[in-house]
Parts: sequence; structure tokens; C-alpha cells
Amino acid sequence: MAQAQPLDTHTPDSAPSPTGRAARRKENLRRARRGSLAARYLGYVGYFVGAGLISGAVVHHPLDPARYTRIALYGAAVFLAATVLNEFLLTRERPGLPRALVVIGSSLALSFGIGMLSGGLQHFDDFPARGAVLVPAGLVVSFIAYVIKDADIANRRVFGVVGLAVLITAALAFLGLREVAASMEKEFGAGHSHGSAEESGHEDGHAPAVQPATPAATSVPSVPPSPGQPSPKAPSSGDGHAHSH
Repeated sequence: MAQAQPLDTHTPDSAPSPTGRAARRKENLRRARRGSLAARYLGYVGYFVGAGLISGAVVHHPLDPARYTRIALYGAAVFLAATVLNEFLLTRERPGLPRALVVIGSSLALSFGIGMLSGGLQHFDDFPARGAVLVPAGLVVSFIAYVIKDADIANRRVFGVVGLAVLITAALAFLGLREVAASMEKEFGAGHSHGSAEESGHEDGHAPAVQPATPAATSVPSVPPSPGQPSPKAPSSGDGHAHSH
């Protein structure tokens, strides 16, 4: 007859399988990474540093295209590094390859959208016509990229109420900023004279022509004759030869 066991008695668990130990080690590693202050700080700052580099490069690109293209690429690399750190290393679940490509692409678009928006606002006084385009375009690009990047938001919400509000705001911002930019250009044009002969002479590196001195300005003042000497004859203005009388 089998002997009954108490209800509170538990049979010993079997030894954990190697697969279970490996899974626990990975989970502990992920928790350690999530709890790392340095990693979370770098991931947070990388977003802002990357977007800041891109914003300056997008606005100043016409001044030196080669230089500011490199700066934009550096900013994109920093932003993508922060994305990989936050979205893949400091997260509990890593996305698959298709989702990872979507996250990387949308993060790149988000970085440029934020850069266009912040750069256009910051340097609007310097480049009003360019800022009038960058601000609304950056608003639309950053919103679409953010919706695509976030897995918890359905992509169809781009065309929802919030998306429509962003689109209307961007259109109104473009119209308003374009008028402000036009008024600023008129004001600057009225307050400064450009294209005058004096400025054009200085701009092309030539000094203004010096007018030749007139004969009257170079004539030697006459000296009164001493007593007993005949007064000097006035120079003849004829053919240049002296005639005796």
C-alpha cells in the first residue's frame, strides 16, 4: 500500500537545463544593461547631439556643401548609434530584421525632420526664405517618422485627426513664415544700398580712379619782383614758344 505524502511536501525540482540557464543569463545581462546609467545617458544624449549636428548642417549647407554634408553624415551616425543603443541593446525584446530595418530608416528620417525643424527656427533670421521651408517640412517629416518608428502606434494614424492637425499647422506655418521672410528681405533691401558704383569698385578689387590735377592746382605762386628788376612776363598760352618784342 502506497504511503500518503503530506500536502505541503513538494518533490524536488529537476536540475535546470542548459537552455534555461542561458536564457536566465541573457535576461540578467539585459537587466544590467537597462540599469546602466552610462548607457542610458549616452542613448539619451545621442539623440540631441545627432539632431543638433543635422540642424546646423541642413541650414548652412549652401554656404559650404562639402563641409556641411560631412557634418550631416556625422549627425546621422550619432543619431543612429543612439537608436541602436536604445532600441536594441537597452530593451527587453529585440525586434526582428524587418522591424529593425523599419526602426533604423524611420529613425534616420526622424533625425533629419527634427534637424530641419530646429535649424529652421534657430537660424530663421539668417536665412528667412530657407527657414520658411525647413520649419513646416521638418514638422511633417518628423511626425510621419515618429509614427512609423513607434511599434505601439498604428501607421494609419498618420492620416488620422492628429496627422491632419499637423498637416494644417505645417501649411499655415509655411504661408505665415513665407510672408515674414518676404517682409524681412524688403526691409533689409531698403535699409542697405547694393550695387552702387562705389561698392562695385571695392568688391572687384579695383581702387576708384584718381582725377588728374588741373594746371591751376599745380601752378607755383608768383613772387613779387625786387626793386630795379623788370616784372616777369606772363607765360604765353599760344604754341608754347617764347616771342621777343
